[in-house]
Amino acid sequence: MASTMLWASRAASYLRISVFHRGFSTVLKDLKYADSHEWVKVTGNAATIGITDHAQDHLGDVVYVELPEVGAAVKQGDSFGAVESVKATSDVNSPVSGKVVEVNEELSSSPALVNSSPYEDGWIIKVEMNDAAELKNLMDSEKYSKFCEDEDSKH
Repeated sequence: MASTMLWASRAASYLRISVFHRGFSTVLKDLKYADSHEWVKVTGNAATIGITDHAQDHLGDVVYVELPEVGAAVKQGDSFGAVESVKATSDVNSPVSGKVVEVNEELSSSPALVNSSPYEDGWIIKVEMNDAAELKNLMDSEKYSKFCEDEDSKH
């Protein structure tokens, strides 16, 4: 086992990829984060929303994602759906207020995309924002990483 780990570690350094001994979740720099572990990527007035790598890691294998209707109004901090895993069901809150303009239909048949690709293929909804000033209430990647470390150290 130890020799396998050493080999994997050497292969990783040769390929210049980092090997995480899980516990460090991926946090992307250009996103904003809510303390309820949702991320938002903003392009103009459009916001793509999903749950963070940290959240999916704590939930375990996602088996179902409850999606809102297109056209539904969402409010910053309020629940718009849920993610169900083998361990628990967790509400998903909107980091911004606005109107749902698209939902990720792929999640109906492949909910595990939330685990395998939380920031790309596993996005949950797209929202037309009402108020871009709400983004000031969210954390940047650095603050969110620190928030997760603090939260994990309490458990």
